[in-house]
Amino acid sequence: MTTELPIPSDGIELAPNVRVPAWAVRVQFSRSGGPGGQNVNKLNTKAEIWVHLDDLAGSLNPRAMARLEQLAGRRLTNQRELHLTSETTRSQERNRQEAMLRLRELLVAAMKEPKPRRKTKPSRGAKERRLESKRRRSQVKARRQGRE
Repeated sequence: MTTELPIPSDGIELAPNVRVPAWAVRVQFSRSGGPGGQNVNKLNTKAEIWVHLDDLAGSLNPRAMARLEQLAGRRLTNQRELHLTSETTRSQERNRQEAMLRLRELLVAAMKEPKPRRKTKPSRGAKERRLESKRRRSQVKARRQGRE
């Protein structure tokens, strides 16, 4: 059951500086899984969101897109669509908001440029302190055995 939601005509802002047209985000509601209860077998509260990666390509640079694909993992379908679900609450709207929040967090994490790793080496003082502590430890153990 696909539900139409009121969406601004200029599109949806999924994350800072990431906008897609309204038709690019597909929202669907279905019955939640798990053991039955008063409403679980009657109401379609599970929210599912699909966004095609090609629709995000205009807003994300290629490196961020590669990070997004890696971070998405199993949430990325064979058709290159991000598929996020939420069935934690008993409300359709709250589940939709939760799924949109997860999508936003995923996009923000993908846009964050990782800090480049710089090789470091210990200072001379650090090396000397390490060797001195090894010598001291060696002497302690040697004294236990009765030799000096």
